[in-house]
Amino acid sequence: MSVSRRDFLTTATVGSIALGLEAQASSTRSKNGEEPKQGAAAGNYKRPIIVCANNGFPYLDRAFDHLSKGGDTLDSAIKVVTGPEDDPNDDSVGYGGLPNEEGVVELDACCMHGPTRRAGSVGGVRNIKNVSMVSKAVMEHTGHVMLVGEGAERFAVAMGFPRENLLTERSRKIWLLWKEYHSTGDWWGPGLASPEWKGMASKTQSELWKERVEQLAARAADLGIEPDFQMAAVHRVLFPPTGTIHCSALNEKGEISGITTTSGLAYKLPGRCGDSPIIGAGCYTDQDVGSAGATGSGEENIKVAGAHTIVENMRHGMEPKEAGLDALKRIARNYNNDMTKLRLMDMTYYILRKDGAYAGVSLWEGYSEGRPHKIAVHDGNKRAEVTTPLFKGYSQDYPPLPADLLKKMDTVSKEPALGK
Repeated sequence: MSVSRRDFLTTATVGSIALGLEAQASSTRSKNGEEPKQGAAAGNYKRPIIVCANNGFPYLDRAFDHLSKGGDTLDSAIKVVTGPEDDPNDDSVGYGGLPNEEGVVELDACCMHGPTRRAGSVGGVRNIKNVSMVSKAVMEHTGHVMLVGEGAERFAVAMGFPRENLLTERSRKIWLLWKEYHSTGDWWGPGLASPEWKGMASKTQSELWKERVEQLAARAADLGIEPDFQMAAVHRVLFPPTGTIHCSALNEKGEISGITTTSGLAYKLPGRCGDSPIIGAGCYTDQDVGSAGATGSGEENIKVAGAHTIVENMRHGMEPKEAGLDALKRIARNYNNDMTKLRLMDMTYYILRKDGAYAGVSLWEGYSEGRPHKIAVHDGNKRAEVTTPLFKGYSQDYPPLPADLLKKMDTVSKEPALGK
């Protein structure tokens, strides 16, 4: 049998990569044959293992049980991400997600199946709750990789996914509050003829913000938003959140898959897609190397192809944490390390190497003191671990509010979606 030059080079390249990864794993073993400590945890590399954004923590047990009993790695990861997709109280993913500026929920997702080296993706999907599963259907039942918008919705219906209203009463009321807040820029909210209309008096910036927050909180109560969520709703109006969940799963045989799903940036322009449906940005898996995914500032992650960058870094010998920090440095480089601007964004990467080594890294330490970014892990022991930040300190919302107002809103504002 003749072997072409291309076949020879391809075989040699794949072989050298495999040998390199094996050498990496061997070189990190201690003299007594034990595996080294992993990520932020004190333990040996283990397989099977699942890593995900922290809003997937409650669903790790069912996924790990499936994985440890021989379940497919992508199916196991889907058992994590469909949890937030189905949860009306997680307004960052799926059902109950915060809508676009027209009040319509639009969802994105992508997946990569390591064992068969296939991929699927959907973007800007309306009326379909579990877009993570739709992305898998694209992978399995079409010759395409990505479907978007109306075409993706029609495909999902053809595959048996029901159309349903994804806007919950809570999300609708938060969106309505957001629309009224922007009444000076559009025609929502009380007009000049309304007895409720008030001109802006001459006040200090701090006084204006305090009054604005109080007015929004009062309006939230009028709209019927539950009392213990009113300030959280105000925070979502003033600072439109991003929100996503990523999950990577690795079985005992070394098969690995990854998936990312989201409702995207709140109040976005209709049709906007972030990094989550983009293979290589929001999610990337290579069976020879590992898997990575992201949550945070989607536009910034697209520009550095974050997940692909991390996997390629690991392919060339970087440890998971080092590979992730390098991707974060590329985001910082795009702003010439201008901390004034970098404070206004954030990014978290979830990284899993084929041998079971993993890491969670973030641009900043967290949302505020005492509320760090976390990665959820299950390798027989379910836990949440604090990420390794590139920069010390916390990301900052814009415009900045007085500290007392921020503290009042921040205590409850982001708890339903800690994986953001």
